[in-house]
Amino acid sequence: MPDIVIETERLILRKIEESDAALQYELLNTPAVMECLGGVKEFHEIEAKHAKSMSWFAREGFGFMMLIEKSTGELVGHCGMKRVDNPLAPNVGDHEIGWLVREDRWRHGYANESMRAVINWAFDSIGVPYLVAITSERNEASWRFMEKLGMERRKDLDFDDPAYDPRDNPAIQYSLSREQWETK
Repeated sequence: MPDIVIETERLILRKIEESDAALQYELLNTPAVMECLGGVKEFHEIEAKHAKSMSWFAREGFGFMMLIEKSTGELVGHCGMKRVDNPLAPNVGDHEIGWLVREDRWRHGYANESMRAVINWAFDSIGVPYLVAITSERNEASWRFMEKLGMERRKDLDFDDPAYDPRDNPAIQYSLSREQWETK
């Protein structure tokens, strides 16, 4: 079993391995899941993202992880934390959280369960001062979930990304400080 980073009641969050690209390509890389994330990716793009995450863990002790459902052992998504690395963002280097859950597991509470664990991990184990999350106004489910987590909209951090569909611009950001999380 690859390195387990976090365990919740129903999920194992483990480090990404090279062999996970095929699994993600098959289970998470669907038109519905990827609709507001730049669309379905080529296999080599997923491999590159996985390589980045593995290097983040090696260099900084955090990155994105695979979400494994304990009851079935199946991949149900991925989530974690990375540095904002889009050169068009005004806050490159900030700690950014994100998540993705496969379509047949939507509305099972996996995003909520995993992201609450990731936020606790980010603040308590990694010691970050605040977190951001990036989405688009069109992705209402995403920003509503950010608000549910206690995050606040930061219009000062909006930016345009030509790699995304014009309907998903500008990219919008939410933030959450340790203090906001602790008093939520």
